[in-house]
Amino acid sequence: MNRIFLDVHALQTVPPSNLNRDDTGAPKTAVYGGVPRARVSSQAWKRAIRTYFKEEHLLDPAELGVRTKKVVELLAGRIAGLDPSVGQETALTLADEVVKAAGIKTEVPKRKADQAKKDAGPVPAPESKYLVFLSSRQLDGLARHALEGAADITAFLRTKENKARAKELADTRHSVDIALFGRMVADVADINVDAAVQVAHALSVHRVDNESDYYTAVDDKNKDEETGAGMIGTVDFNSATLYRYAALGVHQLAANLGQGLREDEPRTEPVRRAVEAFVHAFVSSLPTGKINTFGHHTQPDAVVVRLRTTRPISYVAAFEDPVRSDGGGHLREAADRLAAYATEVERAYGDPETTLTWVLRVGPATHKLAELGTEAGTQRELAAAVARAVAERLEKPA
Repeated sequence: MNRIFLDVHALQTVPPSNLNRDDTGAPKTAVYGGVPRARVSSQAWKRAIRTYFKEEHLLDPAELGVRTKKVVELLAGRIAGLDPSVGQETALTLADEVVKAAGIKTEVPKRKADQAKKDAGPVPAPESKYLVFLSSRQLDGLARHALEGAADITAFLRTKENKARAKELADTRHSVDIALFGRMVADVADINVDAAVQVAHALSVHRVDNESDYYTAVDDKNKDEETGAGMIGTVDFNSATLYRYAALGVHQLAANLGQGLREDEPRTEPVRRAVEAFVHAFVSSLPTGKINTFGHHTQPDAVVVRLRTTRPISYVAAFEDPVRSDGGGHLREAADRLAAYATEVERAYGDPETTLTWVLRVGPATHKLAELGTEAGTQRELAAAVARAVAERLEKPA
């Protein structure tokens, strides 16, 4: 298969906010170009993207996965859903056995076992020792496999064929989010999935110093003679124009998805659908750290998407020398720099014969970016156009 990469770049300005906290509760930062920058970790934004898939119904629930330690309890629910005659305790036993047959170790957490013993309650369901990422279709397959051996699940899974089948069911028919972001299972390396997407830490294009807000809260039941606040505290924040970047290996995504999520669709259709959902979600998703405090609801001011056959290229070096405000903000200078740097990098390293570019932008400050490629009128038009081009590339012979 042809190597196909999708680079997604975005400039996004956020007001005072604390999107992604460190261990002290302050916004995360990094030093780049010799100065401190605002930073939002890739993990935080990937989580926001996965959440956006579900909240905005960009994909069918059957095309998504669940990441949890409570995999036994989750699978037991699937088993009971397929056969309501199976009791809860039996469903948990079946689920635990088939999960272990797939190579995933489980145990009852000690704190929960101790609490159950103290309360004289039922033994809690076993949990995996780490987060396990399974697709909806993998869970359904494992549930059906467990029911096949329900008469004697231990003997059923003792056979080499049935045990291998459990592992196979956990490693086929991946969901879109698993295909995009990958999966690591510490105990079963052979069912790991290489991520098709690499998401960079978002960095401010300029120097940022965190600030602290001192706040008070009034007790509504205070009497007139009771002065002072009911509580006081501080919250750290910053504001920034962020450069965001992600690289999607379309060929890896296609390999992870396999032959398709549905039997009756063309080979390229699940990839097209996944790419459209990813571009849409990357652009509009937003980490929600302290969002009730700051209400930092913004969309990117500019998005540049490039489809290429050479290796991915980030344009973050355009901001290694931090943008300095002239009193009119950072966006215009950031957009001008991004346009100039992208042009120079593509001249030196790009392949104009095979590279396609789309631009989505807002306002006059980003006008120079329009020169980079085809302008999209809306976010939906952008995502759809990129996805169609990806499908066309996949259909071409290697």
